[in-house]
Amino acid sequence: MTEKAASEAPTCGPEETSSELAKAPTTEPSAEAAALESAGEERAPTPHAPAPTAPAAPAAATKPAPASEGDKKVGQGVRAGERSPPQTSSSPPTSPPDRPSAPLRLALEDVSDSSVTVSWEPPERLGRLGLQGYVLELCREGGSEWVPVNARPLMVTQLTMRNLALGDKFFLRVAAVSSAGAGPPAVLEQPVHIQKIIEAPKIRVPRHLRQTYIRQVGEPVNLQIPFQGSPKPQASWTHNGHALDSQRVNVRTGDQDSILFIRSARRSDSGCYELTVRLEGLEAKAAIDILVIEKPGPPSSIRLLDVWGCNAALEWTLPQDTGNTELLGYTVQKADKKTGQWFTVLERYHPTTCTISDLIVGNAYSFRVFSENQCGLSASAATTKELARIQKADIVAKPKGFVERDFSEAPSFTQPLADHTSTPGYSTQLFCSVRASPKPKIIWMKNKMNIQGDPKYRALSEQGICTLEIRKPSPFDSGVYTCKAVNVLGEASVDCRLEVKGKASATH
Repeated sequence: MTEKAASEAPTCGPEETSSELAKAPTTEPSAEAAALESAGEERAPTPHAPAPTAPAAPAAATKPAPASEGDKKVGQGVRAGERSPPQTSSSPPTSPPDRPSAPLRLALEDVSDSSVTVSWEPPERLGRLGLQGYVLELCREGGSEWVPVNARPLMVTQLTMRNLALGDKFFLRVAAVSSAGAGPPAVLEQPVHIQKIIEAPKIRVPRHLRQTYIRQVGEPVNLQIPFQGSPKPQASWTHNGHALDSQRVNVRTGDQDSILFIRSARRSDSGCYELTVRLEGLEAKAAIDILVIEKPGPPSSIRLLDVWGCNAALEWTLPQDTGNTELLGYTVQKADKKTGQWFTVLERYHPTTCTISDLIVGNAYSFRVFSENQCGLSASAATTKELARIQKADIVAKPKGFVERDFSEAPSFTQPLADHTSTPGYSTQLFCSVRASPKPKIIWMKNKMNIQGDPKYRALSEQGICTLEIRKPSPFDSGVYTCKAVNVLGEASVDCRLEVKGKASATH
């Protein structure tokens, strides 16, 4: 970096940010510097006299990364043990008082396969003439010439170089510039290497394939398994550890997924399918279990064990073919000889013996048993060869003497009346329950006086529940209420006190 280049660069306003610099895509740093220069000419104001102190940089561009994080970023694009950056004798180790000192904490923020982002912090000493900006320069490995990335000083502390070519390797340095010229630069000790970034392969198995994937015989099998990886990884499939049968199984692998397709599934297609994704020594695997099932066969045999009364006992043996899955049970049906219609007696019955009851006397029955799994009932059933005949038996009825029970009882209250407080003008009810046989007569009294027939009261009695409704009571209606139950065997009564608080709206 020379004093001449710094003096020719005008002062750039602090409103320029690193995001604006990134909008000038270039393939070479020198071209990007030209784009930045043109952008600076369009937006930079007329240069003024330098201020005694440096202008504040934008907040978005002046957040320096910690030293440890910067070292970590350097490790992504810098090879350890590389040659040191070229030294130039034109840059003095210390700067004159008019020039700023070297920027602090120069570090790599990000390195991709086409761009580099660097950041730094302002220098400790800005110089007597103030700070005009920073100039970033690069020097390719093996060369000695430092080329400015931005031709004019920029008031930013972060800069991104874009559209870099794979395989580029270069050194970077940044210097602070004032009206008196550029100060000593801060140099990255290791070169930046632009290389293809490898993203480790990953397989994302869909949720419905994380458990056994069940298909029926004849149905298609279509597995779409997405994966990640950059550059595009190589995908391969195996079935139970062996290569796939290319005549039956079709595989199509794209940039982001692999599809396994079987047009018509067979039971032999059941098993563990494993997808392996490899990328430059890295690999990821995912296993998918497929089960191809079909309807089971019928029970091997069935026989009628015994017939007694209105019952018949059956026994059968397990089917020879369960359909490549476990049985859900058996369905037992019966049919009488007269109608020949089949009726289901038992469903999803697990034992292999059963007793059929409630058969009609005088009829002859046949029985059959189906096997059942997830696909449904077996196509055929095992049927008994002999009929179960329900014989008529001579039954003589011997009636026993019937002793009639006397349920008569005197009245007794199972739920007494409860004391109650009411508000004037709001109807209230009194409840109690009585037990008696024959049905008793219910009499309601207030203060020992019979109130039957008074329109102010309504008495109800149903199923032993006795209710007295007092319509719009007033304080005059306060008193002791009695419910009396009377039948031929005796009588019983219960009392309660009703208190109506407040002034009556009308006299009784």
